[in-house]
Amino acid sequence: MAALTGVVLAAFGGYGLAWYLGLVQGNFSLLLLLATAVTGVYWVAERWHFLPQRRAAAQRFEAEHQRRMAEFERLGIKGDNVDVEAARHKLLLQPWWLDWTAGLFPVILIVFLLRSFLFEPFKIPSGSMLPTLHVGDLILVNKFHYGVRLPVIHTKILPNNPPARGDVMVFRFPPQPNLDYIKRVVAVPGDEVAFLDKRLSINGVEVPREALPQFYDPESMRYSQQYAETLGERRFRTLNDADRPAFIPAVGDFPHRELCRYTIEGVTCTVPAGYFFVLGDNRDNSLDSRFWGFVPEANIVGKAFFVWMNFGDLSRIGGFE
Repeated sequence: MAALTGVVLAAFGGYGLAWYLGLVQGNFSLLLLLATAVTGVYWVAERWHFLPQRRAAAQRFEAEHQRRMAEFERLGIKGDNVDVEAARHKLLLQPWWLDWTAGLFPVILIVFLLRSFLFEPFKIPSGSMLPTLHVGDLILVNKFHYGVRLPVIHTKILPNNPPARGDVMVFRFPPQPNLDYIKRVVAVPGDEVAFLDKRLSINGVEVPREALPQFYDPESMRYSQQYAETLGERRFRTLNDADRPAFIPAVGDFPHRELCRYTIEGVTCTVPAGYFFVLGDNRDNSLDSRFWGFVPEANIVGKAFFVWMNFGDLSRIGGFE
């Protein structure tokens, strides 16, 4: 078993190294599921097979020691110097290959359940959601707000709240589902959404916005026009780059593209049933629904709601709209 366990652990380690080096596209949910299953098998085997074997060996040792001591006493020989407790402890001790599998199972199981059904951590890799979320923000995503889904296969088993306009949502990127994206939901099924001349309208009504002082991004060392927009019950800040044209270049081919009209001023779309239209708050520096289309309901991961750490700026910790 030690050799087999070594091969299993080496396989996990090799996969992780290949992922880190960019040789394979990693899937952490699948990796965690496999780790839970493998360590669970070892845990069951430990509880019902290996541990009883070690206990039986310890009992045999104690019985043999007592028999030997009784024989020594009968012969008038002074007893040996065997440390019975130390020997018993050694016989009951888990071998390394069980310590690294069955011993880790409770921790891996808790992480798997928390991450799959309650809260999942993410790191913001780009500035597409500035000024709401900054590069390096470590955020928490509520996995059950939009319904409970099975890990890896993403099948919804329990419904909950539908995504609402203004929600900051994490989803699997439609053109490449193994990647997670984060954007703001601006339109829901049945809405007509327009982003023309850098102004957002929903069902023919322009979303109210208020000019704010310019925002300085230390990453790009540039100032951007900043606004406060009100979408439903949400009030949040957005950025516009005055030097960028309203025209949307390099639009891809995507499902239901016929429901969108692209002009020199921007785009107007009717959101089909089961889909959502999302934008980055950094409007001129975000790859979002304007370029690659709608987010299917099946791709939803969860609702982002809290920055739990930013090692470069601790003042970032807290909730956000």
